[in-house]
Amino acid sequence: MTTATLDLDAAFGALSDPTRRAMVVRLAHGPATVGELAEPFDLTLQAVSKHLAVLTRAGLVERDRDAQRRPARLCGPALAGLTEWLLDFRAHVAEGYERLDALLADDPRPPSPPTSQIRRSR
Repeated sequence: MTTATLDLDAAFGALSDPTRRAMVVRLAHGPATVGELAEPFDLTLQAVSKHLAVLTRAGLVERDRDAQRRPARLCGPALAGLTEWLLDFRAHVAEGYERLDALLADDPRPPSPPTSQIRRSR
């Protein structure tokens, strides 16, 4: 799964909730059942299942079948796609700052004082 096929809105939306982020951190240590994921939270198993469903729809988590257990595990390609997008975005932002630094270095005017040091007249 690349950033072209990854639904970034769904992935970032799923990760916007602190409980789901904590579940992703837990799943980074290995597969876990709903009951195992629920242990550190004051949530019902149903609520944890709903959080898992959001992560699954976003493509970040996959569910397996192991007899009667259905452990969840992270979907590596989806996380790699998120990482790829974040690194591309970081490079784009850094490039902009480098251009700004070069522009400011070529500016012959003295730097302005910070806004906090400018007194406002009333």
